[in-house]
Amino acid sequence: MPDSLLRWLLVDTPIEVRVLFFVVLVIAVSAFISVVALAVMAARARRTRKRDHPAGFVTESDFLWVFMVPALNEEVTIADSVGRLLKTQATNRVILAINDGSDDRTAEVLESLVTDDLHVLTRTAPNARTGKAAAINNAYSFVQTVILKQERYRRFSPDHVIVGIVDADGRLAVDAPEKVAWHFADETAGGVQVLVRIYNRRGFLTWAQDVEFSAFGHVFQAARSAWGTANMGGNGQFNRLSALADIVEGEGPWRDRLTEDQDLGVRLMQAGWRGAQENGAWINQQGLNNLRRLVRQRTRWAQGAWQTLSLLPGTGRVEGTLPARIDVIYYLLTPILQLATGLALIATIILSFAHDIPLLPATVLGLLLFLTIGFGPGIIVLLSRGNGIKQFGYALLVILPYTFYSWLVFPALIRSLFRHVLRREGWAKTAREPLRAETDVDD
Repeated sequence: MPDSLLRWLLVDTPIEVRVLFFVVLVIAVSAFISVVALAVMAARARRTRKRDHPAGFVTESDFLWVFMVPALNEEVTIADSVGRLLKTQATNRVILAINDGSDDRTAEVLESLVTDDLHVLTRTAPNARTGKAAAINNAYSFVQTVILKQERYRRFSPDHVIVGIVDADGRLAVDAPEKVAWHFADETAGGVQVLVRIYNRRGFLTWAQDVEFSAFGHVFQAARSAWGTANMGGNGQFNRLSALADIVEGEGPWRDRLTEDQDLGVRLMQAGWRGAQENGAWINQQGLNNLRRLVRQRTRWAQGAWQTLSLLPGTGRVEGTLPARIDVIYYLLTPILQLATGLALIATIILSFAHDIPLLPATVLGLLLFLTIGFGPGIIVLLSRGNGIKQFGYALLVILPYTFYSWLVFPALIRSLFRHVLRREGWAKTAREPLRAETDVDD
């Protein structure tokens, strides 16, 4: 390392700036190494799958597919979501819509859709509107006490019943059951998450959300799938009924958490079940075009991430290699690392201006290191969306606006910590946008 860069790092800056700078540097370097390692694993997993896909070993017809659709005041989107589920290519299928005390036209819309495959579970006060986890647990009990008691479904053991969660704005690919089924040939597979995409990607915010979800599936989830530690995302998650039975607490497998899907996925891993990602199947959902609503949504998600820190002591029970367990720990520590990075970076900038210190090193090597560590992870995840020189050029073109989006929701992390500390866990439902004739994303 050139003397001028060492001098800039170790001599020319006050001690408080140096400390904060190295905090940011250590976290940024660890994040860079993590993303590179996961991207390599994801690429290797894609090649392995193309070569060794066990097609024909099991098919969707070997399972009973139970699609649960939680619905609280979903008159805008529920017909679209359930209507698409009625078209899914599943030999054995049950669609269970959960009307969780809606006071709009949700019940009326569902009544107009009723077929032999569709069941409507209506929750009323005082049991209704007690959280998404409570609604799904109610449906879980209904499946076991009512659905599986029916003559045509009795032959399916808990190992061969797959519970899928589809949000009321979800548009599940019609061939999702067939694409997901082969994962459950592995008797230790407890859950599979399909790729999440955004269908109303008209503006900058929804475009960025689509990039975010797509990259998360293609890089982070695909790599972790090789370890069996891919997590569940709620919308588009599929779980083996016997796996869910292993983690029942109180009224069911789902606990009252703001990100009940994340909590459930980690607990499945800690119970010895494997989690997988299926990027050959997708579910489209509605993105948020309003910044205020987006920050509000991310505050709730971040608060849920703070809640999952309580799962850290159980990471030793996760089956797999040491790197897999370390990655689970790193994943659970994400809110702490993000908060530390953001606050340290902001403090570094403020102190640099106060002491009249240049934020960027004057050397070419120092600048290259800064750009690589700072923007490298973003470039890598953007490259996951395609191949070739065209995709590389696209990644370079959009890295700055995508990085801007990533920092745009940073205030949500701070707000979520305050809410978590103060135990303010109540949230009002985010309103849906009116449906338009938009094309689903299928890659």
